[in-house]
Amino acid sequence: MIDTTGAWIMPHVRRFDHVGITVADLDAVTAFFVALGLEVEGRTFVEGEFLETVCGIPDSRTEIVMLKSPGDGTRLELARFVRPESVPGSPAAMANELGLRNVSFEVNDLQTAVGWAASEGYGLVGGIGEYEGAWRMAYVRGPEGIIVSLAERIG
Repeated sequence: MIDTTGAWIMPHVRRFDHVGITVADLDAVTAFFVALGLEVEGRTFVEGEFLETVCGIPDSRTEIVMLKSPGDGTRLELARFVRPESVPGSPAAMANELGLRNVSFEVNDLQTAVGWAASEGYGLVGGIGEYEGAWRMAYVRGPEGIIVSLAERIG
């Protein structure tokens, strides 16, 4: 890889590993993503020096569920802090609020996925949009206010 000055630089990233989301109700959020089509890869508790060092929170303990998408193995980490208690976020945050605003998945049938989410009590943030005849997409407000972007390839 060459930088803007023409010097050779070593790339730091090897591959994309996962996105992590801290939640309050790990079981409910896990159930939502499993029903959407992700698979549970594992579930465990993490505590001790490693967690305290990495997250910078002394005496912390967290429970983690790792989910993966079928086929490509892209992963989503859901974490619930046992101690200290989680700090409330902004469950009604809109897409322009700073921070991680959505997690996105390609779906086979957008209307069916949106219908399923609605039947589970999760509504649209806005509406269903179409981008240049290639994609249909919608934001669904999932459990704990997580915005889940659902996209269907149409072109």
